[in-house]
Amino acid sequence: MGNALADPVKTPAMDFDGINTGDTAWMLVSSALVLLMTPGLAFFYGGLVRSRNVLNTMMMSLVLMAVVGVTWILWGYSIAFSPDSVVRAADGTVKEVITNQFFGNLNWFGLTNVAFDKPDPVGYAPTIPHQLFMIYQMMFAIITPALISGAIVERMSFKAYFWFILIWSTIIYSPLAHMVWGKGYLGSLGALDFAGGTVVHISSGVSAVVAAWMIGSRRTYPNQPAAPHNVPYVLLGIGLLFFGWFGFNAGSALGANGLAVVAFVSTAVASCAGGLMWMILEWVLRTKPTAVGIASGFLAGLVGITPAAGFVTPLSAILIGLITATCCFFAVSLRAKLQFDDSLDTFPVHGVGGTVGAILTGIFATKAVNGAGADGLIVSGDPSLLGKQIVATLITYAIAGAGTFIIIKVLSLVMDLRVKPEAEYQGLDINEHGEEGYGEEFAAGLSLAEKEG
Repeated sequence: MGNALADPVKTPAMDFDGINTGDTAWMLVSSALVLLMTPGLAFFYGGLVRSRNVLNTMMMSLVLMAVVGVTWILWGYSIAFSPDSVVRAADGTVKEVITNQFFGNLNWFGLTNVAFDKPDPVGYAPTIPHQLFMIYQMMFAIITPALISGAIVERMSFKAYFWFILIWSTIIYSPLAHMVWGKGYLGSLGALDFAGGTVVHISSGVSAVVAAWMIGSRRTYPNQPAAPHNVPYVLLGIGLLFFGWFGFNAGSALGANGLAVVAFVSTAVASCAGGLMWMILEWVLRTKPTAVGIASGFLAGLVGITPAAGFVTPLSAILIGLITATCCFFAVSLRAKLQFDDSLDTFPVHGVGGTVGAILTGIFATKAVNGAGADGLIVSGDPSLLGKQIVATLITYAIAGAGTFIIIKVLSLVMDLRVKPEAEYQGLDINEHGEEGYGEEFAAGLSLAEKEG
């Protein structure tokens, strides 16, 4: 994650271990910004469901902060980033990093040898403490599985979801992060993914569509309308996501430098372009622009620019935002026509948006912006980078799709994946959590199970 424009130069702001205080400050802020995206997603998804399921839906995002916040420390980070060995020269400098191509090991289990006052020994982020790089990566690991929940809200058992996200984050997310950012196979292939087009958005989008297919539609779908119960929640959510995304993308420069500026600007203009495009499409094709629509456009632009943020010019970022929003808009329309119950359009936005963004990276990337990257099709006329982007995308589809199928299949053998029909009709808030979002639907405050007991 992140590609430095040049080797770090020591300044008075650096201590004896090479840690830069400015970079450290920026990455602390970026880590907090990315964490803010998870409650932002909770509001975004929570506003889109019916009121009787608002707490359950928001919990499906917030629970990741509890689960991955612990498992990442214990084993997730080590699987994602720990190398097999680091070979050093006589003067102590790193000579060679030897690592598995597909997953790390448990050498850093429980943050063993992950220092708080020295950079990591591999060279992921040479100007910030190792534990800071770890905690920044943890925020990505938290929000990625939460994205999947949008496809399966209003019917999945919270117990089954708990075990699903725990296993998914361990055997799908961590290995993918290793393959792309941990000096693994996809990184060595030469595919570019600045901040998570494959690792975050394609993986979660593909997993979401597989999960929705295996669990099945809501019992009321498509016969009963399921309009968003609180559009202001949706707008609050996209505002928090937009704000946090600057840490997501610009923070992936792993320092307070020119590359962070490139990614910051690209993120802003691509999202703005996405919102504008979605609004225009609704205006022209459906006569009225909607608040949910412009929020979806902002999100599509953010998703599309994520893999390209540190590799493209501002004008290219605008084009990426416009193109991604257009593709996502029609993907949402197609999903509705097919009557496939990906409830909150996780695949049409994150899966399609991440795919389009990854491919467009292979078209618009330029070394003039980031010398550590590559020239795409437009700059070089060479389709090799585009081919690498497509290969990386297909591999991610295969890993996420097959992995999710196996996880859900195994879970279905040992527990119920769905709540009971009566609980689904009554709402998951009262039945799965024993509480209500607004205290107005069931005055007694009891679930059906409690009443029958």
